[in-house]
Amino acid sequence: MDLKDKICVITGATSGIGVETAIELARMGANLVLPCRDMNKGEILKSKILKQTANDKVDLVKCDLASFDSISQFCDYFKTNYNQLHILINNAGVWDKNFSQTNDNIETTFAVNHLAPFLLTNLLLDTIKNSAPARIVNVSSDFHRKGTMKFDDLEGRKKFNNFQAYGQSKLANILFTKSLSEKLKNHDITVNCLMPGVVKTNLFDTVNPFIKFFVKFIWINPQKGAQTTVYLATSPDVKDTTGEYFEKKKIRQSTNESCDKEIAHRLWQVSEGYVKNYLK
Repeated sequence: MDLKDKICVITGATSGIGVETAIELARMGANLVLPCRDMNKGEILKSKILKQTANDKVDLVKCDLASFDSISQFCDYFKTNYNQLHILINNAGVWDKNFSQTNDNIETTFAVNHLAPFLLTNLLLDTIKNSAPARIVNVSSDFHRKGTMKFDDLEGRKKFNNFQAYGQSKLANILFTKSLSEKLKNHDITVNCLMPGVVKTNLFDTVNPFIKFFVKFIWINPQKGAQTTVYLATSPDVKDTTGEYFEKKKIRQSTNESCDKEIAHRLWQVSEGYVKNYLK
C-alpha cells in the first residue's frame, strides 16, 4: 500500500512491535511523527528506518506518556506543524509489577495504558476528522479477559494486583475503541483494536516471574506481532470496518464486559474527569 504524503503517529515506537510497525509503515512511504520518551532510542530507530527503508520522513518529538503535560505539549507541537493525521496507532503499554504513580499521581498502568491514549486521541481528534478517511488503531491484549473495570478502585489503591491492573487497562482499550467508533461512525474514520499475540518484548521485564515463565513458551517475535496492527492501519480489506477486536487479522469476540455500552459510557465519563483540565 502506498502511504506517500500520509501522516502517521505511533506511540511506543522505539521498542517491541512499535519498532516493526514504524519500519513497515515507513517502507510504505508514510511520514512518521513519533512521540518518544527516550530521544536516544528515537534516534537509533530513525537511523534503522532510514537504513532499511530509505525513508527519512521521521519526526521525533519528546513525549512522556506518563505525563498529561507532556502529552498536551506533544499535541500542541503536532497541531502547529501538521494539519492532517491519517493514521494514529496507540501502541505504547506498560506492565508494572508493583504499584507506582505517574507525574500526575495516578497509578502508572491505568494512566499509561488507558488515560494516555484517551487524552492523546481526543486532543488530536479534530485533526483526524479533517483528514478523513482516517484510521485509529488501539493495541489491546487477550489479557483483557482477566480484567474487570473496578470503578470503586480503578487505580488499585485499596488492593493492587499487577495482573488485574494490566488486564483492566487492556479491557479499557477495547471499551474506548467501542465508544470512539460510535462517536465517529459518520466521519469516515475507523477505530479498531487488536490482540497482537504474546510478543517477546520488554513489556514482560518487570512482571511476576511465574507469568514470564509461562508466556515464554507461547510468545512470538515483534515482527510477527506487528502484522495485525499494520493490517488495521493500512489494508483496504478493513477500510469500512470499525469498532472491532482483531487477532491474526481476523475479527475475534472479546468479553461481554468489553462490549457493554453502559460500562463503556461510564469509563468515558470517568476518563474525561481525569483529563478534564487538558480537554478544551
